[in-house]
Amino acid sequence: MDYIANTISNLASQSAITTMSVGNVIMIVVACVFLYLAIAKGFEPLLLVPISFGMLLVNIYPDIMAENGLLHYFYKLDEWAILPSLIFMGVGAMTDFGPLIANPKSFWLGAAAQFGIFTAYFGAIAFGFNDRAAASISIIGGADGPTSIFLASKLGQTDILGPIAVAAYSYMSLVPVIQPPIMKLLTTQKERAIKMEQLRPVSKLEKILFPIIVTIVVSLILPTTAPLIGMLMLGNLFRECGVVRQLTETASNALMYIVVILLGTSVGATTSAEAFLNSTTLKIVALGLIAFMFGTAAGVLLGKLMCVLTKGKINPLIGSAGVSAVPMAARVSQKVGAETDPTNFLLMHAMGPNVAGVIGTAVVAGTFMAVFGIV
Repeated sequence: MDYIANTISNLASQSAITTMSVGNVIMIVVACVFLYLAIAKGFEPLLLVPISFGMLLVNIYPDIMAENGLLHYFYKLDEWAILPSLIFMGVGAMTDFGPLIANPKSFWLGAAAQFGIFTAYFGAIAFGFNDRAAASISIIGGADGPTSIFLASKLGQTDILGPIAVAAYSYMSLVPVIQPPIMKLLTTQKERAIKMEQLRPVSKLEKILFPIIVTIVVSLILPTTAPLIGMLMLGNLFRECGVVRQLTETASNALMYIVVILLGTSVGATTSAEAFLNSTTLKIVALGLIAFMFGTAAGVLLGKLMCVLTKGKINPLIGSAGVSAVPMAARVSQKVGAETDPTNFLLMHAMGPNVAGVIGTAVVAGTFMAVFGIV
């Protein structure tokens, strides 16, 4: 009988139920809501499913993120900025930079969308964060999860890396929900119905030279951006040069999805109740939303100005794609435009600002690192 009693006692003491707090229960519910949004509503499932499951795991079994826990080793790859850089290589291998090359004016729209980053930076300072924490939080406004993780790691803000990463990826996933109301509020029906001229064909030589030239120019000016810009452009060079098909397929498929699994689950596992349910996290989430909204609005407003200057040749909706969520933001521009006129095709035009936004956010991150003397 003593053996049976001891066995039952040991099993009971090892059960997670006996150690689970109210906060853990809340985070498990949040994880289930995220899983529902990803699976039932299709809100960027490739990101939300692993993030949500990591959130679920750590709030049931906290030791999974302890020194010898499985996800601890995944998370070290985030801290060392390895996974964000590899994500950029995959994005480059999957993305056609042709629309940006064909319409260089798109760079201005991508730059305008970075306005949200600086809004959040000064907002974070006002909220009491130090300058490095404010810089790390502000990058959420670019809707770029890998860059947010990269900068927070480089600036030594690992204590708030989890909330920053979750906020960034959450807003990336919610692009189709957050952006359309802002876009419609700032544009007229006539502007949303503008049809843009077909982009000029881009030669293979241009597509090969573009990643090489961008890498040289940006890395010479801001060497700290080389891990991100370099990997982004390397992936794109794989795609465009035409002689490394196997590398292109690996970077854009197998490697990309492996990295997403590692990064997503480890990011989700940073959201233990103790680390996530506090006022600091709420401030970060609020600042991230403000940054994202301001970035979207700035892109649309510059699009409106360019529409006036070009006498109606630019649809302001493509300005919202200046945030870095590739290709989600471009798809939202297409969707909102098609709601006004189903024959309007804006996707390729919106890809220009979208790609410019990725480059722009990486450049802003490199600028912050240079300002703080990080090499």
